[in-house]
Formats: sequence, structure tokens, C-alpha cells
Amino acid sequence: MTHKGYIPAMKFHWLTPVYDPVLKWGMKENKFKTHLVQQGNLKPGQRILDLACGTGTLTLMLKQAQGEAEIVGLDADPEILAIAKSKAVQNKVDIDFQQGMSTDLPFPDAHLDHVFSSLFFHHLTLDMKRRTVEELHRALRPGGTINIIDFDKPQNSWMRLAFYPIQWLDGFTTTRDHVHGILPELYQECGFENVEQTGQFATIFGTLRSYRAQKPSV
Repeated sequence: MTHKGYIPAMKFHWLTPVYDPVLKWGMKENKFKTHLVQQGNLKPGQRILDLACGTGTLTLMLKQAQGEAEIVGLDADPEILAIAKSKAVQNKVDIDFQQGMSTDLPFPDAHLDHVFSSLFFHHLTLDMKRRTVEELHRALRPGGTINIIDFDKPQNSWMRLAFYPIQWLDGFTTTRDHVHGILPELYQECGFENVEQTGQFATIFGTLRSYRAQKPSV
């Protein structure tokens, strides 16, 4: 982790400007983020969080999918939030972007209907992963869902090799659990139910898997 307690997009601040092009052209982000948005089945009036929103691409897609929902983009990095806010202005949409940490969400208990997150959890240590999921459980209303996509267990040896550059860049300590598919087990340990894999995507940097899990209704 950095001295500020978070890892910037692509680890180093000087790489932030190339973050969007890498995701757009190198990883075909529109395909997997569209899938993630569609699985949420968003409704008017819902409160929706894009956790670790980065440059706001997914946040904008959520707002475009359901313009009458309350969308919040949260990230710890003020530099990347500035890019996200600029995108919202350019697209003339009203999105609340906030600075904050995933382990200390600025929301009361049972406040959110859905949480979305893309390519974030592999930046966290196992302890921070667990604390983050516990915070999501606290902040979601009963029946609320998490919708998350991230690097996960490689589907073949080629995808395993492709993931090594990400591990070198983002750190082996935070990424090693993803090689073994830690996320579903983690969600269940933290009290979520109906955990299901909803998609799998091969990219130039390894396998992405999307998941959906629900906070119990009672």
C-alpha cells in the first residue's frame, strides 16, 4: 500500500493518464462493464454505489442505465476523482463523487440498494478485502446486492501467465489469493448469500470473473 493508504490506478500516479486507454482497448472494458451493469437490474430511486470508481466509466454507465437512481462514486484517490468529475460534467449527468476508503464507508447502516465494483479487490490485502466486504454488508439494506468483477482464478495456463504482469504491478501480496478464487468464499464468510458467478472474461491480463451476492432479507 502507499503511504496514503491506497494504491492509485495502475499503482503509480504517473500511469493514471493511460488507465482509460489500457482498459478500453486492451481489456475491452465496455463488454464486461456492460455485463456488470445489466446484472444489477436497477430501479428508479435506488441508492447505488460504485466502489473505487476510478475515472468514473462504470459510474457513468450506471447513471445512463438508470437515470432516476441516486448514483455515488467513491474513491480514495483525489487525482482520479477529478477525472471522473470531469467526465460527468462533459456528459451532463448528476453524479455524486466522494473521496473515501472502502473500509470506512461514509454511509449509515442499511443505506444502499446495490454496490458495484470493478477491478478493485485485487489491490487490497486479505484483511482489507474482508473489512471492505464487511462494510458493504453493513451499508447495504436487507436484500441489497454486491456486483463485483475482478481478476480471479485463471481458466487456463495462458491466462495464468497473462496475470503475472498485474501481480508484478499491483503486488503479489494482494493478488495471490485471486489466483485461487478467493472472492466467493470471502462473500459467504462475511454474511452474504446466493453467491453466484455471473460471467467470465478472458483479457490480455488474465481472467476476469463477475459475481453477484445478496445480503439476507431478514
